[in-house]
Amino acid sequence: MKKVVALTGASGNMGMESLMQLMELGCVEKVKLLLLNESRERKFARDCRRKYGKRVEIIFGNLADKAKCRALVKDTDYVMHLAAVIPPLADHRPKETDDCNRVGTMNIVDCVSELGDKQPKLVHISTVAIYGNRNHKHPWGRVGDPLISSVYDEYSASKIKGERYVLDSDVRTWVVLRQTGMLHSRMLTNNMKDGLMFHTCFNAPIEWVTARDSGRLIKNLVAKDTLGELPEEFWRKCYNIGGGACNRVTGYDTFDQGFQIIGGSTEKFMKPQWNSLRNFHCMWFEDSDVLNDYLDFQREDIKDYWQEILRKHSYYQIAKIFPAKLISKLAIERLLKDENAPRRWVNTHQTGRVKAFFGANDNLECMPTDWEHYPVLAKGQLADESIDYDKIRDIRLVVQHGFRLNHGYDESKPDSELDIEDMQSAAAFRGGKCLSESMTKGDLYTKLEWECHDGHRFFASPYLVLKAGHWCPECCQPQPWDYDRLSKFMPFYAQVWYDTHARGEDCVYYFDKDHNAKYEKI
Repeated sequence: MKKVVALTGASGNMGMESLMQLMELGCVEKVKLLLLNESRERKFARDCRRKYGKRVEIIFGNLADKAKCRALVKDTDYVMHLAAVIPPLADHRPKETDDCNRVGTMNIVDCVSELGDKQPKLVHISTVAIYGNRNHKHPWGRVGDPLISSVYDEYSASKIKGERYVLDSDVRTWVVLRQTGMLHSRMLTNNMKDGLMFHTCFNAPIEWVTARDSGRLIKNLVAKDTLGELPEEFWRKCYNIGGGACNRVTGYDTFDQGFQIIGGSTEKFMKPQWNSLRNFHCMWFEDSDVLNDYLDFQREDIKDYWQEILRKHSYYQIAKIFPAKLISKLAIERLLKDENAPRRWVNTHQTGRVKAFFGANDNLECMPTDWEHYPVLAKGQLADESIDYDKIRDIRLVVQHGFRLNHGYDESKPDSELDIEDMQSAAAFRGGKCLSESMTKGDLYTKLEWECHDGHRFFASPYLVLKAGHWCPECCQPQPWDYDRLSKFMPFYAQVWYDTHARGEDCVYYFDKDHNAKYEKI
């Protein structure tokens, strides 16, 4: 049967790959695109029409316009909701970010839900950013881990809210895919325009995936589902999109491999005090194989990516002839003065951001200024001991090393055996209660009533709470970012929050009316 696919975010990095690969499928009759009515998107539309002809239908408009969303999803078989305002743009345009990531998602969900018996299947792309910061203490994560938006990260905050709306909705057939850091052709040039690169902690665990593999994921989802090869159990779940074992590195490794293509290295081009110490996001996925087992999309690794960048862009070959100090000075150091660079915040005394990204002032004062004294996880170094870097990246040793987070209920049970006692246990681990007195054993989608430690009452499915990592829709969805206080009541948060925060910290972070980053003592 021929399929009609609606696609948002088609001009983005994952979107372009998805569109191109969907067009390779004989089962896809047409792809409907929702594009912004601006010059870059209009040019993209002309290119699409030239390349694909009548197989593309283009609607110009904004996700915040429900009428446009309604036109997009009508008479389709699949809605691939990839669109998002991401960093660094998200750091500068908070309203646009919320309009797209939260309001836009709500509109897409509502318009799909309105179609009743003619609902298309909804594929919502979420993000690894919703898990927040990780370090060597818990470098591994999985679906169901707590969702802790990094402080001042409007992107992750809006994506948490948008994702929850999908899970809470009346859409009958949906899947949420949490995308990890994505390697794409424009990544290096994008990084040369903003101080965002300095948000990346050198010792942060990162599992990458390429844009091409991400597009293959979307293509294979449609192809396999059309052939009846995707079981019913695939749907109505959340999954992590990762690139697999060969793409599990750190921030230091990532910079190092990128700089190597021009004859450099992290240590030749950067200094340790330039980058933040915490408040990043990314981790290694213990469960990235789960989605790959369904959709068979993992093909490429980070080393292949960098070599392809070198082949495609001749100016990186030319860069090899210049001294490392000159490249660092002209291409990287200039960005330290960018308004989105952590060192700019330090030098201009932006206390809220400095506190969030570095912790106490003592941390700044004692930061090593040279690599000889900076502990690099990728070299097996910690502040006060050594560590076997290869062993901590070994997925077979995740439980043995104590890296797996507790979700607060008996996970040895099959889903079909989960009952009200598991709900009560999970709620208590989150500092609250399950107010419902009974449930049908194994029914993870009928909503129950819950109460958080602040007394907020809400209805949510067991899947949303136990399996997807969400909790109270009032106090656990920033802003403000209130995790110092929440972790005092919620062991679920505390087990990972205190990996990078002192138990004595007592700050609540927020933006004022002029969008200045502030914090105050609880």
